[in-house]
Amino acid sequence: MSLLKEKLRFIKLVPVVTPYSVAGTVELAKTLVAGGVNAIEITLRTELALEATQAVKDAGIEIVLGVGTLTSVADVKNVAEIGVDFAVSPGMTPTLLDAARDHEVSLLPGISGASDVLLGLEYGYDFFKVFPAEAINGYELIKSLSAPFPHISFCPTGGINLSNINRYLALPSILCAGGSWILPSEAVKAGNWPKIEALCKEAMAHIESGAA
Repeated sequence: MSLLKEKLRFIKLVPVVTPYSVAGTVELAKTLVAGGVNAIEITLRTELALEATQAVKDAGIEIVLGVGTLTSVADVKNVAEIGVDFAVSPGMTPTLLDAARDHEVSLLPGISGASDVLLGLEYGYDFFKVFPAEAINGYELIKSLSAPFPHISFCPTGGINLSNINRYLALPSILCAGGSWILPSEAVKAGNWPKIEALCKEAMAHIESGAA
């Protein structure tokens, strides 16, 4: 898992994307890079998600490419066939972790408590998504988990926005955070790339400032 941690360590913000069109997702990835955001998590929430992911990869965009919302062995197999930089699941089960290991998928599994962390540790994981972060008081959860698990790193997702991302990133155990506020659905559907680029630049400037 150290390779995945290195890939995401300096990213800070991982946009969580719902793909509405293949061509639009490619343009969105280009817009993220133009706005200073160098990662993308394309969720498996629409039927064209895998096709869109393949298109982004084929476009040769300099972006850390991830796929999210893996919930089954079939999802793991499909993602493995494309060959992305990382994959994300909202939770984890032994079956899902076995599949990720067998298909050599760099998985960022979701956790919501200490038992999840223990299961992940048994499989050699030391980097976890905390989901849904705000709904489960993820900030305090991560602070608490850092005591018994000092070498574990986290990526909170769910309810992260401009008003709270720096609070999360200030915790030493957090490498990055997932968010979708820079990708309002109406702007994505309309292909309003200038607006999205502006939101990306605003987010990255805020993160770099470290302001609360």
